[in-house]
Amino acid sequence: MDVYYFYSYSTTGWLALQAAPLIASPTMIVTLLSPEVREASTLEVYFSRTLGFSLITIGILQVLLTGSVPLSSRLTEAGGTSTDASDPKAPYALPTLTITTFFHAAYAFYTYAMWTQTGVMSFGLGTLGSGALCAVGLWCILFASSDGRISRKTGADKRTSGFPFKNMEADKKKGKKGL
Repeated sequence: MDVYYFYSYSTTGWLALQAAPLIASPTMIVTLLSPEVREASTLEVYFSRTLGFSLITIGILQVLLTGSVPLSSRLTEAGGTSTDASDPKAPYALPTLTITTFFHAAYAFYTYAMWTQTGVMSFGLGTLGSGALCAVGLWCILFASSDGRISRKTGADKRTSGFPFKNMEADKKKGKKGL
């Protein structure tokens, strides 16, 4: 499975996992978070379910906008999804990937701060889950967001430089003398 697909589907799964208890039983969430046992107010139930539905919506948009699910019946020759801006299958892939990665980074930072303050293990698990997805998202942004500029002659990436070391083999092929 491609790392890009893994990130897209994992983000959706992680958000759906967090949304399920918020939608299904907001009273249980309020009881767990409140120091005294009491019924949840109508406003607390409303905000809990709204947050749950929002998390599910973000997850579905993540899958749709990254091109993980084709929205047209026309398939490309390669059959895969790229994050290239000219790819008509996923024109919003890189911006969506960037926004959800920042979301996971902010969420991991927040849950880590809450974990260090309260010591509640569920905040620690939230830090691990969102931190891992943030790391995978950063990897996808850095390494899976373009095909690179590969030279047809040498097969090397044209965006690399010789600093701080010289490429003696390339200099020999060009007719330049190395140091």
